[in-house]
Amino acid sequence: MRRRFPWLSYLLVVTGAVLTVVPFLDMVMTSFKGADEAGRLPYRFLPDAFDLSNYRAAVHQLDLPVLFRNSVVATAVISSSVLVTSSLAGYALAKLRFPGRDLVFRLVLSTMMFPPFLFLVPHFLILVHWPLAGGNDLFGRGGAGLTVSIAALAMPFLVSSFGIFLMRQFMVSLPDEVLEAARMDGAGEFTVWWRIVVPQTRPVLVTLGLLTFVDAWNEYIWALLVSTANPDVMTLPVGIQLLQDYVDPTRTTPIVMAGLVLSTLPVLVLFLLLQKHYIRGVMLSGLK
Repeated sequence: MRRRFPWLSYLLVVTGAVLTVVPFLDMVMTSFKGADEAGRLPYRFLPDAFDLSNYRAAVHQLDLPVLFRNSVVATAVISSSVLVTSSLAGYALAKLRFPGRDLVFRLVLSTMMFPPFLFLVPHFLILVHWPLAGGNDLFGRGGAGLTVSIAALAMPFLVSSFGIFLMRQFMVSLPDEVLEAARMDGAGEFTVWWRIVVPQTRPVLVTLGLLTFVDAWNEYIWALLVSTANPDVMTLPVGIQLLQDYVDPTRTTPIVMAGLVLSTLPVLVLFLLLQKHYIRGVMLSGLK
């Protein structure tokens, strides 16, 4: 089919690209529209005039610097922790021999079968009763625990079973001879991991980092739950959604779109900078 109708492949690719790009372009164009243009019929794709007032209003009404700070801190901590823990655990499960290794790996895989929302309430209760935090005593009573701190945004996501699985599957293919040669030269396991394994797994680490970054940056349900205990730790997705829910949508749609554009830029810039490593990591890890 591809040889007889090569144009069909290009048509499918172009159609997919248009369906992907047009909603994003519509969001950008709407962010420049006036309040009376957003709901106007017939619909017009381009604004009458490109006005930056919606971006100024988004920064003011959403308290964007605070939301950006919370999102950046939480996402950076989560991404860094997932990369380190996944790489270390993947190396141990792939290249170290110890009793129960296969059982541990199966337990890690089993956690991927449970939907994430099942753990929301247990995680919240653990943070509420965290000892010696948020007014709690040694037994976790009397206060709000860690739910009122920015640490609550990151703690449930510091370890990723998918990340461990991905790193382990790739590290299995690394030659044992190179690792044994390093051990014979006197290198410890941490040195072997840091000096030999990590450089060889850099493309997969970049792929895992991008996926983790996007998930953490767009996290909404948990961030909404935590922000009910302390609005000061509200993140960008929560702030934008609350603005859309509680203010007249006919007036705030362009402002909300401006906020969405600003919240999308960090992810877009990061992907463009690491695109080469991301594509290579997808090919090497079999993630496709």
